[in-house]
Amino acid sequence: MTMHVVATAGHVDHGKSTLVRALTGMEPDRLEEERRRGLTIELGFAWTAAPDGGAIAFVDVPGHERLVTTMLAGVGPVPAVLFVVAADQGWQRQSAEHLAVLDALGVRHALLAVTRCDLAGGAAVRRTREDALARIAATSLGEVEAVEVSGATGAGLPGLRAALGRLTAGLPAPDRDADVRLWTDRVFTVRGRGTVVTGTLGAGTVRVGDRLACGGGAFRVRGLQSLKEDRREVGAVARVAVNLHGDGEIGRGAALLTPDRWLTADVVDVRLRGAPARDLPPRLTLHAGSAAVPVHVRPLGDDTARLKLGRALPLRVGDVALLRDPGRHRVPAGITVLDVRPPPFARRGAAAARAAELTALSGRPDGAAELRRRGLVRRAELIAMGVPPPCEPVAGDWLADPGHWADLRERLVAAVEERARRDPADPGLPADAARRALGLPERALVEALADGLRHRDGRLYATGAAPELPPRVRAAVDAVRRDLAAAPFHAPDANRLAELGLTPKLLAAAAAAGALLKVADGIVLLPGDDARAAARLAELDPPFTLSEARRALGITRRTAVPLLEHLDARGYTVRVDDRRRRCRDPERTP
Repeated sequence: MTMHVVATAGHVDHGKSTLVRALTGMEPDRLEEERRRGLTIELGFAWTAAPDGGAIAFVDVPGHERLVTTMLAGVGPVPAVLFVVAADQGWQRQSAEHLAVLDALGVRHALLAVTRCDLAGGAAVRRTREDALARIAATSLGEVEAVEVSGATGAGLPGLRAALGRLTAGLPAPDRDADVRLWTDRVFTVRGRGTVVTGTLGAGTVRVGDRLACGGGAFRVRGLQSLKEDRREVGAVARVAVNLHGDGEIGRGAALLTPDRWLTADVVDVRLRGAPARDLPPRLTLHAGSAAVPVHVRPLGDDTARLKLGRALPLRVGDVALLRDPGRHRVPAGITVLDVRPPPFARRGAAAARAAELTALSGRPDGAAELRRRGLVRRAELIAMGVPPPCEPVAGDWLADPGHWADLRERLVAAVEERARRDPADPGLPADAARRALGLPERALVEALADGLRHRDGRLYATGAAPELPPRVRAAVDAVRRDLAAAPFHAPDANRLAELGLTPKLLAAAAAAGALLKVADGIVLLPGDDARAAARLAELDPPFTLSEARRALGITRRTAVPLLEHLDARGYTVRVDDRRRRCRDPERTP
């Protein structure tokens, strides 16, 4: 069944709850104190059939000035509004503040109901209607349909129902496959069931059994209700009650999230609608969804600012929210989130440069543009920012802007060639040194950039570059090769290497030149000795022990241990258990 969710708005005691009661036959004011005082204190919910066969669910919000925060919790996630103005009282203070809230949130779908027409004459009804329409037209709501009605007598209700049908028919279709972010507007405990939260599901689908995250805690959906009916799943847009089981705490203003798909942000860059950035006080309250969080405002450009949040919120690029000054009872600005991972101001002039950069941002997610600004970013992080990935990863989960990737490649080649010029005896640039030089977060990125370069034993070589061993070193290496030819697999010991003047660096150069095979630090054999050793071990009855391998090769434990580990790493042998190995199938070995 299709559900449309509509919030009420308007001054206190202008008949919002009476109108909802007349439309639905339900009592939206749930608390005893509300009924006693005739004043909506908490959010109320009621629903009725829609002309298209679905349902219209009303979020009845309080109109009293002191309860505007509760009103914002109800309106924030809702796509459409029924704006109520009483004909006998006309436009009032909370009418203006509620309209400012809707304008700041960028709400575009609304219907005006001029209520209590039975208490006012025709001229007063017309004046109220025209005044309200003019005020509303000057906001994001634009020109809206108006209906004159009396919740007490029922006059005009058929026309109001028809107008609500036209309003809801024009609402955009929700994305039911989207990641879930359910802002909670009520939290309570049901005996025998546990914690229950309610909210307006603006996008995505929630199912019984789903795992949801909230504030570092993990929850499982034990049950779902929508319009007081148990459901196995509920898709947007819908009012939903979720029975949760978990180990975390949750309150109004929290958000239930699809796990691992959202970032929480405590610093965001935003575009402002309303007051210029320079006119904003430094401390305001940010209202996003049903959350209300204190923020520090740092103006950047004329209409851009950086917000430091008192509590991290799950926000994405393009999210719309508002700033409210609770002390002065006004809404100075609405915001559109431009960046949820803004760069820190680490140098003089960084704030001015950032202001210029933000000028070009629209708040509409643009994967290619975001990647150009960042150069490198993980795919999952870009998605969690609310930005669609524009390309496939270059390595692992990493996305790269093509221009930035080409620049990194040029810098890597230059660094490798510079190493070869500076030290021809050891021209290989260690991959970790290349990573640090390029400022890359992972070695896998270096390996992806090194495509076309030669790499061996964790070092990168320019095309055609090979170590140039000085004559003295070449003579020492030749002596080692003669020793190994006379006694295969008998790696020279430290004394022999010291006698020949072969330091670890020179041994690495000889291995890079292909003159020796480096098995481990201080252990060298002839190139190809690993394959020859594996062939000899293959003649043993599998599996074999270290002692059996050592005897077969005629070597000491000093050489046998690192040689077998080398054979494991190269895929010649594989461990059966802690003591034994076997040779791999010859067709599968390198």
